[in-house]
Amino acid sequence: MQNQYDPRMTGVNAATVGVPRAARDAGLRSYMLSVYNYMASGVLLTGIVALLFAGSGYAAQVMATPLSWLIILSPLAIVFAMSFGVNRMKTSTLQALFWTFAVLMGLSMSTVFLVYTGTSVAQTFFAVSAAFLGLSLFGYTTKRDLSGMGTFLIMGVVGLLVAMLINLFLQSSTMALAISAIGVLLFAGLTAYDTQRIKSMYAYVQGTDMVGKTVIMGALTLYLDFINMFQFLLSFMGDRR
Repeated sequence: MQNQYDPRMTGVNAATVGVPRAARDAGLRSYMLSVYNYMASGVLLTGIVALLFAGSGYAAQVMATPLSWLIILSPLAIVFAMSFGVNRMKTSTLQALFWTFAVLMGLSMSTVFLVYTGTSVAQTFFAVSAAFLGLSLFGYTTKRDLSGMGTFLIMGVVGLLVAMLINLFLQSSTMALAISAIGVLLFAGLTAYDTQRIKSMYAYVQGTDMVGKTVIMGALTLYLDFINMFQFLLSFMGDRR
């Protein structure tokens, strides 16, 4: 059965028939701006929470206890809840979950400020920000269909997760370095792919109650691309304390 919300589908959405091109373009720009605003606000909130939690001295204490597992795994649980419950949840519920996710990620990532120097964290953040902007702009403007590349990248992420699990037992510094380098490349590619996918989704949700939900889920996707690229690059080139 055809899925009207599948961004990989081609064709014209019935909601866009008879709508002037200028109006559609303005709607698309507003839609993408909302996605980027949510994503950037989420990253900013995460950074503020991480910095304050690390600076308070509580991060070092809490993350050394079993409570750390709850902090680390809670964001993952929220991502699954949002992904599988998007059709049932209200837009306001997804918004609340997104902000909760950003706060919990801040608590989880507070260890970054304990392990790496502040200069190293700042340099990596700005490097990733510049790369993200360029890659996302490419995904937004390119006429090339990136869906084939997306399939390859997602398979690569699965392989990367397997390699990370294996290295938990091997504790190989060389393998960890390779994982970080490959991780940066994979999520760099996913940034462009996901941007194009989110953009193409607009044609299928325009004029429906799915627009608000798609904005939140799109912001979550780009947030994850940014954060993963940041963490892998920091592991690859960051200076430890």
